[in-house]
Amino acid sequence: MIGLLGFVGLWVLGQRRGWGERWLIAAAGWWALLLVAHLPIQVNNPLARVVGGDFGAWLVFGILAVLALGYREGLRALRHRKAEDPLPAPAPGTFREAELERYARHILLREIGGAGQKRLKAAKVLVVGAGGLGSPALLYLAGSGVGTIGVIDADVVEGSNLQRQVIHTDQRVGMPKVFSAEVAMRALNPFIVVRPYNRKLTEANAGGLVADYDLVLDGTDDFDTRYLVNRACVAAGVPLISGALTQWEGQVSLFDPAKGGPCYACVFPVKPAADLVPSCAEAGVAAPLPGVIGSIMAMEAVKHLTGAGETLSGRLMIHDALFADVRVIKVARRTDCKVCGGTHRAP
Repeated sequence: MIGLLGFVGLWVLGQRRGWGERWLIAAAGWWALLLVAHLPIQVNNPLARVVGGDFGAWLVFGILAVLALGYREGLRALRHRKAEDPLPAPAPGTFREAELERYARHILLREIGGAGQKRLKAAKVLVVGAGGLGSPALLYLAGSGVGTIGVIDADVVEGSNLQRQVIHTDQRVGMPKVFSAEVAMRALNPFIVVRPYNRKLTEANAGGLVADYDLVLDGTDDFDTRYLVNRACVAAGVPLISGALTQWEGQVSLFDPAKGGPCYACVFPVKPAADLVPSCAEAGVAAPLPGVIGSIMAMEAVKHLTGAGETLSGRLMIHDALFADVRVIKVARRTDCKVCGGTHRAP
């Protein structure tokens, strides 16, 4: 009896002291002591009389305990392997049952339906920048079920980002933004493919990268990169949704010169002086504003990919958060545009 009470006491003590699996080592030591106390070569061992039992009984008890522990660890290993296994791919053009439940609210919409959701699943969207605008855009693209989402950014998460870049967390400060974004998107939707590109977009890599996607969202905060993205999109014939913001104001448009609309350079042909359009780091920005503009960018992407409603192609939406004012103005393609001039193709 005392021998069994010893095992119970070690287990209780281990639970209270937070030993974890280390209590097994103590239990094994106690079992070995019991075996030694009951060795057949000993006669009238006083310890054996105190703890009770005999050598054979304690030997069988130990063997059974080892078998039970081995079975438990085997089950743990199987569960762990199952958790790590990738989700089996469904047949092309079909959804898993869990996906149908996930996208049910989309499928109920007349303008999207099952056909539109299939188009989202088949789509490949590249997001340039995983910052203020990229954060909500990436999350909503993932939640909407866009099948393949690429994200390119060379920066790492900093504490000052967390005021508005909602895809990142304090625990991931110091991590490259694209990998932090990947963690969040995969946690939100395990049925999508995420392609993180931890690098800067350059003249050398922009063309090949953009050409591999159906749509590009640009959420960068400098004009050089915006013009670079626009040139790559025009060259590849890929539509571009561009967003920008500063302080309290943001703007969004869809640029698709291959379908007769303007490109970014048609609307903004000349790069403004740096002091006229300061960056968010210089001028500040209201925290929810990137969420508003980035979400509109994602909404425009869903509409463009599914064919729902009227997009912002040929129109520029300007949102003034300080005075709760939204304006939409028409913008047109310029035949003398140095980027897209002469590339118009009838829809």
